[in-house]
Parts: sequence; structure tokens; C-alpha cells
Amino acid sequence: MKHTDWLKNQLKDDNFAAQYLTQAAQDLEPAVFIAALRHVVDARGGLAKVANVGNLSKASLYKAIPHSGQGNPTAKTMFAALRASGLNLTFSAATPVQ
Repeated sequence: MKHTDWLKNQLKDDNFAAQYLTQAAQDLEPAVFIAALRHVVDARGGLAKVANVGNLSKASLYKAIPHSGQGNPTAKTMFAALRASGLNLTFSAATPVQ
């Protein structure tokens, strides 16, 4: 089994997808998180389904979260894509940088 197939299968699990995105967000590089979000979207029905459920334009979603991670989604687009993928954004306390 190829790694991409394994990852796509794992990202169908809510807990795995949530942890995957959480870890990507910890990188502090926006392109890492955007690429991870695209992996989740692809695993959960693809752009067309997520765009439809999230009431988003497929073209704008593709531009906002490309495979390269070089997109620049608005908060509205990102939150809608997350919700349409069956996920919510949550926050937790972190140790402040000193």
C-alpha cells in the first residue's frame, strides 16, 4: 500500500484527522497546515463534496487550499472547509514563549 493511500484512509477517522491537523498547525508554517487541510478534504469526499456541503465555490476552494499548500484561505473558507469535512477548530493552552 502506498503512503498516500494509507494516509487518505487514516484521515477518514475523525480523531486521526483532528490530530493530523493539530500537528500541522504546530509547525507554524502556514503552507504545512494548508497542505494538511487539503489532504483531509481529499480524504473526506474531495473538493466538490466539501464545496457543496460548505456552500463554497469549488474553484475558490481549489485556489485557497491547493495541494502545494501555497494557498491563502480566508478564515471563512478555512472554517467552512473544516466544518464540511466534519471537523471543528479548537484551542488549548500552551506554554508561552519566554
